[in-house]
Amino acid sequence: MRYSMIMAGGSGTRLWPMSRDGQPKQLIKFIHSEGQTKSLLEIAAQRASKLVPSDKQYICTGERYRSQILEGLPSFDNAHILGEPQPRDTVNAVAFAAAVFAKEDPDAIFSVLTADQLIEPDDVFNNSMELGYKLVEEDPSRLVTFGIKPDHAATGYGYIEHGDPIKDTDKQAFHVARFIEKPPLENAEAYFQSGRYDWNAGMFVFHAATLLKLYERFMPENAKLIAKLSDAWGTDQQQAVLDEIYPQLEKTSVDYGIMEPAANESDVSIVGVKMEITWLDVGSWPAYGETLKPDANYNKAAGLKIESFESSNNIAIGETESDHTIALIGCDDLIVIRTDRATLVVPKNRAQDIKKLHDLLPDHLK
Repeated sequence: MRYSMIMAGGSGTRLWPMSRDGQPKQLIKFIHSEGQTKSLLEIAAQRASKLVPSDKQYICTGERYRSQILEGLPSFDNAHILGEPQPRDTVNAVAFAAAVFAKEDPDAIFSVLTADQLIEPDDVFNNSMELGYKLVEEDPSRLVTFGIKPDHAATGYGYIEHGDPIKDTDKQAFHVARFIEKPPLENAEAYFQSGRYDWNAGMFVFHAATLLKLYERFMPENAKLIAKLSDAWGTDQQQAVLDEIYPQLEKTSVDYGIMEPAANESDVSIVGVKMEITWLDVGSWPAYGETLKPDANYNKAAGLKIESFESSNNIAIGETESDHTIALIGCDDLIVIRTDRATLVVPKNRAQDIKKLHDLLPDHLK
């Protein structure tokens, strides 16, 4: 049986002050779509709904966000939200989901989806995911990842190198020769020019039992803890065991914990599927600005109004829709974010420093 799991555990400190403690970026209603304002998680859930039946769709997130998700996504119930007592990185979120799915169905195959990206067009995404599921159904030893064709030499994404194509997939699938995590610019430029590398989309399809065997091989201490959770799942001890074992799990990503070591194993086949889509990781204010239409001076606004004199290439965003106006004189390349609690002003080229500022803020502003 096919399942899906959306990973929705990020905090999104680079989107402060809108993203904050109690309201991570995936729950902010700030994406304008089809005449509505939606959260990234709502959009991700809509994508998942086209892949598997509603009773096989899950979200893995922080337990403290459960009530907000239930309120914002009424199609999900408590049983389909896997609440992490505390964040322990992506390899453990994936293993948590695999343990739940494998207990229900020993032949469970599941996709790992993200809650951070805007993806278009839907039909290309759906076709790529369908191929991913089929590849694992044909061979449960396969670990499927998805590659996005780069449009520039990015240093903020991981890369996957193309190996030989997989037969009977019309060259849409290939053996993955290797993974590279966030390379320096010189290497990223070489990868981009070669045409043999894709960005690692951070989405996967796994056979649940295969994933758990590899988790046991590469992270045996973590696997013992997850096995305890599997034994307790569905019993009245479920929450108590989850609360006990989860803080003990070693933190690492699924790329470092599973995919990279598995690439060296003879009994595992890592397969990449081309996903020829427009893909935007909404992880910063400049990235969010790419979702907005500019005015005649290339200024962009959402949730408020912007008036300018001799000012261009600015982004102004309000937390809630209002008639509030941001007025700019002689300002270029600024980001202005207004919320009830705080207002942020930062040059676009310093947006990466928002995370550093966040670390210095008093707790009531985080």
